[in-house]
Amino acid sequence: MASLARTLAPLTRPAAKPSSICAQCRRAFVSSPTVQSGHNKWSKIRHDKAANDLKKNATRTIFAKNITLYSKLFGSNPNNNPQLAAAISAAKKANVPKDKIESAIARGQGKSSEGTALDSLTFEAMMPPSIALIVDIESESKLRALQDLNQMVKKAKGSAGSSKFFFSRLGRVVFEKGESGLDVDQIMDDAIEAGAEDLENDADGNIVVWTQPTGTMQVCNAVGSKFGLKILSSDIIWTANEDTKAKLDASQELINFTELLEALREYPEIQAVYSNVSKGDMTDEEWARIEDNLDT
Repeated sequence: MASLARTLAPLTRPAAKPSSICAQCRRAFVSSPTVQSGHNKWSKIRHDKAANDLKKNATRTIFAKNITLYSKLFGSNPNNNPQLAAAISAAKKANVPKDKIESAIARGQGKSSEGTALDSLTFEAMMPPSIALIVDIESESKLRALQDLNQMVKKAKGSAGSSKFFFSRLGRVVFEKGESGLDVDQIMDDAIEAGAEDLENDADGNIVVWTQPTGTMQVCNAVGSKFGLKILSSDIIWTANEDTKAKLDASQELINFTELLEALREYPEIQAVYSNVSKGDMTDEEWARIEDNLDT
């Protein structure tokens, strides 16, 4: 019987043809500086766009807060409220969308842009390593807002939990110094009579008046009206107690926390974000990204 075995010829690689390209030229072909350069350029464009978007959103938030403030203090009709009218005009010049302006006016009256009453709530969370977070919200649906915030915090490796004991609740009114030349000493007696507990100047020379949470409106009306001072802001805020502040270093925790703050700023129903975080071992740029997304 004939053998079924078949002898296989060994496979051999054809001899390489001698290259007519010198070694130095071959090295030039192997590297790809053009592709790398394009990648770097795109990365820079994407980074710059993200930074510009954050700056634009922060600017719009400031204008919206001013509109909401003047709507709350003096009414929603700009024809009878010159301060609101001026805030709306400034927002339009800064290209703030019409729907955001209308929403800010309505929010000052405790309503959504559709006229639905808004509910206020406070969301508390803890982030690693030991950073406390408080978020003030006004929403048509508390349940939906809480579900959304829980998901955002969980994604950043944090958890919902009590954090108010890291903070004190205070009222704060900021008056523009302007051309009046008035200083803290000149309005102190009237401010104290209206309920002020402390007065100071900020870095820009504006007058900051601290009160109990229930005293901000009285200070606005009594001091602002008497001295003709422009109200830059009137808030009830959470301020972190000095002995509870927590340092955050450059790490994955820093990345997660920064991304969370930026995501919170994008959420339209969030009014303010507070934290007891302090600068640890990180760059000034990294710290600036945190400060830009916190209310202080």
